[in-house]
Amino acid sequence: MGRALVLAAEAAADGDVPVGAVVVDAAGAVLGEGRNTRERDGDPTGHAEVTALRAAARAKGEWRLEGCTLVVTLEPCPMCAGAVVLARVPRVVLGAWDPKMGACGSIWDVVRDRRSTHRVEVVGDVRGEESTRLLTDFFEGRRGPPAESRYSRATIRSRSPRPGGRTDSDGGR
Repeated sequence: MGRALVLAAEAAADGDVPVGAVVVDAAGAVLGEGRNTRERDGDPTGHAEVTALRAAARAKGEWRLEGCTLVVTLEPCPMCAGAVVLARVPRVVLGAWDPKMGACGSIWDVVRDRRSTHRVEVVGDVRGEESTRLLTDFFEGRRGPPAESRYSRATIRSRSPRPGGRTDSDGGR
């Protein structure tokens, strides 16, 4: 997660939302890394996770990333969660939960959908406070302090996934 946090800070320096990602193999060796580059490159798919998955696939010489782990500072969105499933990544380790667009358990649970042919283990809140601080500082620097930050500790805690992929704030639906 340390390298992903460094990549996230680099994204912020370029004016992109501070998200960093690293793909490691079973031995912990880095196969690919990425950071958000949407603003820098003008690419709507320039998410840290997609960039890291592409780099790992190139390094491995195949698109199946079985035995790998995606480590990312923010819970993947639906696009990135779909890419994780399609790449057959068995594990996602994330820093901050995303109560607005998260697709690994907070809003949607794309990676563990029972209809999918591949399900992913999700480990959340790894260095979550550091990940949250990067996001909060970035958005406060652009918009000023909000009444309640989207990434505030209280908001994240109240919307973190419960067993079964439900959140505390969705009324158990």
